[in-house]
Amino acid sequence: MGVKVFCYDKCGTCRSMLKWLKANDVDITENVPLFDSPPPADELRKLIADSGLGIKKFFNTSGEVYKEMGLKDKLPGMSEEQMVELLASNGRLIKRPIVTDGKRVTVGFKEADFEAVWAKG
Repeated sequence: MGVKVFCYDKCGTCRSMLKWLKANDVDITENVPLFDSPPPADELRKLIADSGLGIKKFFNTSGEVYKEMGLKDKLPGMSEEQMVELLASNGRLIKRPIVTDGKRVTVGFKEADFEAVWAKG
């Protein structure tokens, strides 16, 4: 099984995720630098739909850009399409890492979730 990951190489959580995938023999077919190449809006829409999570789970709520933009107060008044466009415009707003095999998607890194979704067996 091959996966595409969106991450930031200086992020400790992303490094832990990459280490976990390698230790569990999950093939990384594409490693996308999230800050330099955020997913375009159409890809984000698919990731959100495939994840089964709400769009707000894709926001990096602890990030500086999120806080500087005052998004905690602005997001409730935005449409989903506006949120998707905002995420696509700035990779620093996206919670990382995102891992997908084209069908399944995980956002963030919790070992138990990865065990359930990505472990072979």
